[in-house]
Amino acid sequence: MPPSPANPPRRARRFDSPEQEVFLNLWRTYDRLRALEEELFARWDLTPQQYNALRLLRGEHPGALPTLALAARLVSRAPDITRLLDRLEARGLVARERPADNRRVVWVRITPGGLALLRELDGPVRACHARQLGHLPRASLRALAALLAEARRPHEGPDSPWL
Repeated sequence: MPPSPANPPRRARRFDSPEQEVFLNLWRTYDRLRALEEELFARWDLTPQQYNALRLLRGEHPGALPTLALAARLVSRAPDITRLLDRLEARGLVARERPADNRRVVWVRITPGGLALLRELDGPVRACHARQLGHLPRASLRALAALLAEARRPHEGPDSPWL
């Protein structure tokens, strides 16, 4: 079929470098996978970052984490961790406390309401991940995870939980 205004010629993909090609592929992949995640969490009036904070706090339960330690562990940076926690606390999903001996530190813990919400989300989140990446064989998933960790390695701190 010859090119026409209704059927323009397909352009060859051109990248300035292999690094640019990989970066743009990562960005496009993230955009497509993120849309499914945002759709899921919107049903529970959560952002993916709020869910991630709750998930991390569940991992510490019954203990708590200092606010800055929680912020450092999030998958993506939270420029305003205070506002994120304000919203979760207003919904009764987390509780914050300041120790009398060090008023500069704020400890955050998940509440029973937060734990209940995560239990409700466990199945739908697993289903979302299966929808996002379930078409890949397990060996490919492991290889992809290893490659992504290697790509991040020079950009992560030495104490990163992601390496």
